[in-house]
Amino acid sequence: MSNPHRNSAGAWAKRLHLASRAMIERILRPHGLAATQWYVLYQLAHHGATPQRDFPALLQIEKPTLSDVVAALVRKGLISQTPDPADQRQRVLELTDSGKALWAELPDPIAIILKTAFDGFDQATLDTVTHVLRTATERLNAYEPEGTEQ
Repeated sequence: MSNPHRNSAGAWAKRLHLASRAMIERILRPHGLAATQWYVLYQLAHHGATPQRDFPALLQIEKPTLSDVVAALVRKGLISQTPDPADQRQRVLELTDSGKALWAELPDPIAIILKTAFDGFDQATLDTVTHVLRTATERLNAYEPEGTEQ
């Protein structure tokens, strides 16, 4: 018996997510990086020094996971972690010279994924897909089961 959910838009969105994550890992593995490490480097390369406390929300990860990622990047010499001048209890992350050098030579996994996955589709189709996925995501994020309070 076939499962109608296996061919649903949600199932394909999940498969796309998993395939994208796997591709990011394949692209970054030769550079000694994992996906979350790349996202931290991306933030620092594009937005400069960033308070560490901002990353859980930016990356949608838990603080302990972030601590492990930051510790690995510091050990590799790719980022520095210094006290925030405004609040010594907080830490600010920044690319080191080694991190900047690595960033300059890294392939852009997001660009590779977008080209590989979506090349050849007309803009109207891509706009429709974007609209559907954005709306579905917003609906799921706003959903509150009956009987629960915010």
